[in-house]
Amino acid sequence: MKIYSHFLRLIEILHYLCNMDLKDKKIAVLLSGGVDSSVVLYELVHQGLQPDCFYIKIGPEEEEEWDCSSEEDLEMATAVSHKYGCKLEVVDCHKEYWDQVTKYTMDKVRAGLTPNPDVMCNRLIKFGAFHEKQGKDYDLIATGHYATTEYEETLKWLCTSPDPVKDQTDFLAQIYDWQLEKAMFPIGHMMKEEVREIAEREHLAPAHRRDSQGICFLGKINYNDYIRRYLGELPGDVIELETGKKIGQHKGHWFHTIGQRKGMGLGGGPWFVIKKDTEQNIIYVSHGYDPETAYKQDFPIRDFHSINGQLPPTDITLKIRHTPEYLPARLEAMGDGRYMVHAAAPIHGVAPGQFCIIYDNRYHRCYGSGEITL
Repeated sequence: MKIYSHFLRLIEILHYLCNMDLKDKKIAVLLSGGVDSSVVLYELVHQGLQPDCFYIKIGPEEEEEWDCSSEEDLEMATAVSHKYGCKLEVVDCHKEYWDQVTKYTMDKVRAGLTPNPDVMCNRLIKFGAFHEKQGKDYDLIATGHYATTEYEETLKWLCTSPDPVKDQTDFLAQIYDWQLEKAMFPIGHMMKEEVREIAEREHLAPAHRRDSQGICFLGKINYNDYIRRYLGELPGDVIELETGKKIGQHKGHWFHTIGQRKGMGLGGGPWFVIKKDTEQNIIYVSHGYDPETAYKQDFPIRDFHSINGQLPPTDITLKIRHTPEYLPARLEAMGDGRYMVHAAAPIHGVAPGQFCIIYDNRYHRCYGSGEITL
């Protein structure tokens, strides 16, 4: 049944592409130097198109000697664009990233919340700052995201990829309707294995590069180093939740998030971060998951952002982090963009500041996302 569903999805996507006169469209391809965006370029050229390619330059501040992979990324992007005779232009969005995405991230972690910089990077940089600098001249902006789109009359929907592990609709759940209108995801209907096979078959330079891990555009920079650069360290106590006993020290509550298991540096583990007291700068940990403290079944979200203006139904599925699973739940509207989420079962690691991404109950269409508040 699942294979048949994916087949129907592919037919929908092909029907959409066949009805788009892409040869009359100006298309910009965002090359990252990775395998996914490289196959995007191949797919478009294979259709007889000649898009323009862009590499968004965003990395550590120039004076910082952090280990960054941007030079290698640009080399790979250059090799792929030259292979297909497409021009490649470097677009410097450095200032916009560090002024907007970094500010968002640091404001949230300083307040003890769990932000998602990748979500805001798509909204503010890839489909934001880039659009202001170059994208206005193009009808479509093609990226290597694992996501699909479909039309219902004149309404465009952001829809999931058939690859549940690689699906990236959660990272796109804060984009605006006009950004979705210009977005194009040429590999969104593929499985990751298919993308790799194409890259190897076509001898694309990044074919054997590993997928990037961690925060978008940080390259090999450690996330904690990124935070330390802006917030420094603030030592505080680590306390065992059940006994109230101090068992160690941390270097700042902003280095830890609810549900965290690794990186605590405590003996006698495993230890799990259960809650944080940001005012007292205390981290509470436990050996296990106490259902009453580590799991949440009912929690509020605020500032719900609808991608295309359509409000979600009552019966939904959701994600609170980048995982293959879609969790069934019921939404209770509270007004002013606020909802109470009633999950079908308790969810581990629900943390304030995370985005709760809302899908229909077929985990197909993405309505948008709101911030968990607790």
